[in-house]
Amino acid sequence: MSKIFTPTNQIRLTNVAVVRTKKAGKRFEIACYRNKVISWRNNVEKDIDEVLQTHTVFTNVSKGQVAKKEDLVKAFGKDDQTEICKEILQKGELQVSDKERHSHLDALFKDIASTVADKCVNPEIKRPYTVTTIEKAMKDIHYSVKPNQNAKQQALQVIKLLKDSIPIERAQMRLQVIFRGKETKKWKDKLVKIQSIEVEKEDRVEDQLSVVFLIDPGFYKEVDEMIRHETKGTAMLEIMSYKEMVLGEDFL
Repeated sequence: MSKIFTPTNQIRLTNVAVVRTKKAGKRFEIACYRNKVISWRNNVEKDIDEVLQTHTVFTNVSKGQVAKKEDLVKAFGKDDQTEICKEILQKGELQVSDKERHSHLDALFKDIASTVADKCVNPEIKRPYTVTTIEKAMKDIHYSVKPNQNAKQQALQVIKLLKDSIPIERAQMRLQVIFRGKETKKWKDKLVKIQSIEVEKEDRVEDQLSVVFLIDPGFYKEVDEMIRHETKGTAMLEIMSYKEMVLGEDFL
């Protein structure tokens, strides 16, 4: 019985996601696992072996046609298959069917809405919105999902856009700073000048001043840097709660 012969320059793969690029007049493709390409591009997935089905560069994945070494050197200036795969993975075009694209965008839309709902409140009643309400608001402003950006990045953009249509704000953080020394008033005055700070409570005992306040999470880094770099160890910052909101049985 004769054996079936498979050419050495052909590798057969099934159920793959293909990332494609064109360089030096030739097409190059790599075979990836589905749902891993975006994770790699967003730095969520770090292990290249979890992304690539094989560390091989093809001219045509579906036909199993492997790229020639001389073509790789001409196009990429090297023949290291893994490094070329990484370059194609980062810059190439992900080939997906219309059904897969729609499914991905739909899932990303829901992730964005969930992230917005988790981070925000209705400032009029200090209560969070439901995911369904945020999804409806996103549809009302005709928000178009960006497939190459992650949900967190787009959620921050959506929050800004939604402010023109519904009352919405980032849920504030509650922080406490304890100042010590002769310059407590100076540092406290500088602190409250940072945008969006709402002082809730102040306590002074001799040369120590404790200030509890609310702040938009977007300004936390500015406060932290001021405390660490400018007060020269005479102040301490503590996070008391990451999200300040009123919870009830019914979210609006």
